[in-house]
Amino acid sequence: MWIWIVLIVLAVLCAAAFAIFAPARPDNKKKAPFFGKNIAHRGLYQKDQSIPENSLFAFAKAVEAGYGMELDVQLSRDGQVVVFHDDTLDRVCGVSKRVDELDYAELQELRLCGTDEKIPLFDEVLATVGGKTPMIVELKTGRRNEELCEKTLAALRGYAGEYCVESFDPTIVAWFRKHAPEIYRGQLAQPPKHYRKHGKSRLVSFLLGTTAMNVIARPNFIAYRIGKKTLGVRFAELLGATRVAWTSHDEATEKKFDVVIFEHYLPQTQYKHLK
Repeated sequence: MWIWIVLIVLAVLCAAAFAIFAPARPDNKKKAPFFGKNIAHRGLYQKDQSIPENSLFAFAKAVEAGYGMELDVQLSRDGQVVVFHDDTLDRVCGVSKRVDELDYAELQELRLCGTDEKIPLFDEVLATVGGKTPMIVELKTGRRNEELCEKTLAALRGYAGEYCVESFDPTIVAWFRKHAPEIYRGQLAQPPKHYRKHGKSRLVSFLLGTTAMNVIARPNFIAYRIGKKTLGVRFAELLGATRVAWTSHDEATEKKFDVVIFEHYLPQTQYKHLK
């Protein structure tokens, strides 16, 4: 009798784990443009920012070298989709303002890391890449997530190249699950301790770090910070989620992941192929 009780309890736990952590397992058609590829983080930018991150120059250099690229999109105050990573302009532009506090025209007066490069529009990046190499588009969470999702999707609908989307915000990933399920989508995540460092509560940090919000997002891939993975992430990978690494500084990362987002070294463009 006890054996049956144990088996029932295990079955219930497995069913619960599946319901919470299971990904939407991608088919090979979705995976193929990215699988086994090294993806340049924020374009092929330089560590000293002489070619600054998320600049048209960095994206052009990535295309020239044959790399895919990862980039970040968010909204200006007047609703333009711009390519920029941080919420604030302090680090890259030396201005103590949020990106969404300035109109696009005001953002154009700023320069990236002391260079001549400006904050680009997403449309400008799409034109620069021109479908030559694949893109991973990260949507930053903010005050107008739905508007950002709608405008990013509209821009991508008119783009002929290969792309996928990802976000740290599972509600954004869930939005794409509902409105564009055909697009390869990913959940960005990291161990719970890193969320705590940024002021998240223990509960929120646990939910995000373990990818427990897969229950609403059902991502095709998990883009996880390089290091120890939680059981939830490993379970999602076991069930078929593509394994994406960020941010690599060593070619050894290729041994354990299906896609590698890298910076500050020059790996081979493709290190393995789908079987």
